Amino acid sequence: MVIPLIIVAALLAVFGKRLADVSGGDDPRVVPTVLLNTPFPAMDLAALPGREFGGLSTADLKGQVSLVNVWGSWCVACMVEHPTLVALNREKLVPIHGIAWRDKPEASLAWLAKNGDPYARVGQDPRSSAAIALGVTGAPETFVVDAEGVIRYKHIGPITPEVWKTKLAPLIAQLRK
Repeated sequence: MVIPLIIVAALLAVFGKRLADVSGGDDPRVVPTVLLNTPFPAMDLAALPGREFGGLSTADLKGQVSLVNVWGSWCVACMVEHPTLVALNREKLVPIHGIAWRDKPEASLAWLAKNGDPYARVGQDPRSSAAIALGVTGAPETFVVDAEGVIRYKHIGPITPEVWKTKLAPLIAQLRK
């Protein structure tokens, strides 16, 4: 009777260890992505009507380190991070491109008009084609893309001043060297 319990306990320990290794260790907020250190997926997203700059394509992400932020006017957590994105844009710390995910163009435009528009370019993703290609699990999600168009980091959840200071700013400075 003791031997089956020992076997079950050993199996649970092995499966638990492997699950911790796959999920990023002890931090349940870390969701690994197979896209790290790979080129940004090919896409050419339509622009929001009436914006000064066009939509967002893969070619737009080459030449300088940038952020690509997946957001929606329906997203509560996006409202939490938005003041930080507006501040980053105001200080010209890094180009920020947006992907308006599962949003009607008029809703996206109204949201940006009301809350400020931190984006150099915004592409529409009404059918989730870009979100699926990027492995997005929920908004907001932000990708750090290097000057060659390669994804170097994926942040899930709102970008706060703390996240900017401790994670994103140091990585961007390193990528610019």
